[in-house]
Amino acid sequence: MDLSQQSNADGSAMISHGLTQVLVSVFGPREAKMRSQTLHDRAVLNVEVNIAPFSTGERRRRGRGDKRILEFASSIKSTFEPVVQTNLYPRSQIDIYVHVLQQDGGVLQASINATTLALVNAGIPLLDLVCAVTGGVHSTSPMLDLTTLEENDIPHLTVAVMPKTGKVTLVTMETRLHVDRFGDIFRLACEAGQVIHKEMKRAVHVRTQRLVDTMGMGSRPPGDGESIEKDTLTGEMK
Repeated sequence: MDLSQQSNADGSAMISHGLTQVLVSVFGPREAKMRSQTLHDRAVLNVEVNIAPFSTGERRRRGRGDKRILEFASSIKSTFEPVVQTNLYPRSQIDIYVHVLQQDGGVLQASINATTLALVNAGIPLLDLVCAVTGGVHSTSPMLDLTTLEENDIPHLTVAVMPKTGKVTLVTMETRLHVDRFGDIFRLACEAGQVIHKEMKRAVHVRTQRLVDTMGMGSRPPGDGESIEKDTLTGEMK
């Protein structure tokens, strides 16, 4: 993934969960690169994932054809296909580029949350914000936001929910988990999704308010009773 193109993205977001850090960029809706993949009634979601070799102590370079990478991208795509209002953009394509900069557990969780904010930043309409949480169980105690060591040692799953509608868009589990414990973790993850939803809405509101304030400042006529001075040392407006 070419990070030099990030400045041209229609929307982007960076999220950190503990030591895990993910950057997501969204391009589009735009004309599809291949006509064979164009759908006449809706837009096509294209998800590409890149995991930086320095993001983990493994130091292993994973190419685009890596099975793990393809499964990761497929999970993100299937999560957002029911959420993005693709019917509003027929015969077009929305590209989602996920770049994992650092990983220490909860990578899928961070990637989904960052994708949600990047899509909002790009102005693409969603049915609801998608909030993802990773949970596990140690003995009989449910846990959230697992590290890599915890994910390797205990059963865990990732849940993506739409808190406003109460729907679940993704449940993925790569380890065996007793059915009695599944319900406890699932309920806890859904409750945590409500908390993340509030933080996302707050972040979107702050971002929107900054844009509104910037636009208002740019359109304000001179001599309206307020003076704007520029600090010659820092270049900041005051």
